[in-house]
Amino acid sequence: MSSSTLKVVLSLIISTFTLVAITRAGDPDILTDFISPITGPVDANYFTFSGFRVLVQPPSPNPPPFKAIKASMAEFPSLNGQSVSYAALQFQPNSINPPHTHPRSAELLFVVQGSLQVGFVDTASKLFTQNLSVGDMFIFPKGLVHFQHNADQKVPALAISAFGSANAGTISLPGTLFNTSIDDTVLALAFKTDVTTIQNLKKGFTS
Repeated sequence: MSSSTLKVVLSLIISTFTLVAITRAGDPDILTDFISPITGPVDANYFTFSGFRVLVQPPSPNPPPFKAIKASMAEFPSLNGQSVSYAALQFQPNSINPPHTHPRSAELLFVVQGSLQVGFVDTASKLFTQNLSVGDMFIFPKGLVHFQHNADQKVPALAISAFGSANAGTISLPGTLFNTSIDDTVLALAFKTDVTTIQNLKKGFTS
């Protein structure tokens, strides 16, 4: 085998392993049935999560415009290593879940009550948007910026989201940009505006 041919073969092997690594990216596989807690006995309580009971209880008299109740590894430790998690998304009339991303998982959303306008933007800056009714599902691809909006002025909405990771992660674009210590000048240049405008935007996240 000539040196040039060997280089081509090695290049193909490296490319193949890289592709496999990319397609398998996600929660690591575990070699046991489940990951035990560091301390304490393991019984059925360890595999039970009751945080969604609030969904079937009388509503709060003063609910926030939007609320996400998460059942991820932080709230439900037995999900560690299981590559799955949930979130219940509660929308009051005319409210939004602001543009955000989940870096470690796609999101499969199911509308249980009301209606939602949803959408995501792909890497070519193309917007895919849809109006969903009760019983509809929508997939937000992994890592892409997306949003949900309850445009109804009177009826609340409820959706359940499933994730293919025990810790999908959430990066809120407004919060990340305007509620962190990114330099005002950097943001002004990025948004083609002035520092005063950026500072006014930041005030909305500190009040």
